Amino acid sequence: MSLSEFFNMGGYAVFVWSSYGLTLVLLVLNWFIPYQQHKQNLRKLTRQFRSEKPDRKLKNNDSRT
Repeated sequence: MSLSEFFNMGGYAVFVWSSYGLTLVLLVLNWFIPYQQHKQNLRKLTRQFRSEKPDRKLKNNDSRT
């Protein structure tokens, strides 16, 4: 069996290699999209945390003491 026969896949190369390619694309997207959403959520939470007034934090801490 030669290398060209392997890549030809007995005449079914278009179907086999497109299936591999589509699977690879979907696996990458299944990692990349949640990763981007996670980063976006972290940025949003960081902005919310920084925009809180410091007085509010002090009042909450004072009530516990």
